[in-house]
Amino acid sequence: WYQRRVREAVVSTQSTGEVWCVDVSGSGDFVATSSHDKSIRVWERSDEPLVLEDERETARELQYEQSLVSAQETIIPGEAAENEAESAGKKSMDTVRAAERIMEAIEVYREEGAKERDYEEALTADKTAPPPDKNIILSTLNLTPTDYVLDVMKKVRPSELEESLLVLPFHYICDILTILNECLLNKKSVELCCKCTFFLLRVHHNQIVANKALIGVIESLNRSTREVVKEVKDVIGFNLAALKFLQLDHQDNSESFFKDFTGKVKDVRRKKRAVLKTVS
Repeated sequence: WYQRRVREAVVSTQSTGEVWCVDVSGSGDFVATSSHDKSIRVWERSDEPLVLEDERETARELQYEQSLVSAQETIIPGEAAENEAESAGKKSMDTVRAAERIMEAIEVYREEGAKERDYEEALTADKTAPPPDKNIILSTLNLTPTDYVLDVMKKVRPSELEESLLVLPFHYICDILTILNECLLNKKSVELCCKCTFFLLRVHHNQIVANKALIGVIESLNRSTREVVKEVKDVIGFNLAALKFLQLDHQDNSESFFKDFTGKVKDVRRKKRAVLKTVS
């Protein structure tokens, strides 16, 4: 019996309930059921195979997605409930999938880091040790582990990025802060890295301060963010000054053009009048 091929005969309410009565047709092609929700349903037999595990998995995913949609807003530590400004994103299946992609990228980053450390240890014992095989994803995309994690975070929608970071366990946050520090030192995606860094520091402040392993990373982030943000502000200020200069230059040229043109028109009219006077 294929549960999706169902035809409702009589329905009094939209709720569901326990099945009280079942009756099979004489041909065995149909089954009629009546349930606690005052509904009668007719079930049609299908030739398609029914895999109970797949049906249960589908039902669990649907229930989980509904629970995410109907869940309350995420509470951010340190944020007052009466604040007017709130996060634009909401927890959904897309944010959960984005968080899973970020965690998978971090796992690749960890594996490559472990391979690199093992290779360095092998070189101390044997200088002819072969280098480790690079991850197939990194080889295909021609990216370093740090750039791969950054690329995955870039592909997350800006409205879903903060909610995706909230889903991550704290032991992934430690790796993300290290990756963000490396990206800021290399001046890669400054705006994205600063946004993620400030958000994670605000949300996980107590745990980060209590973690001694992150002291060096936080000190480096303090220096790198100040330097990079100052450099970006200088570039933006220089560009704004150049645009204002071009605007003023364009306005001056436009006024002079119109002035010259009006002067030429006056000269032409004066010459026409002089010609008419001589003719008359």
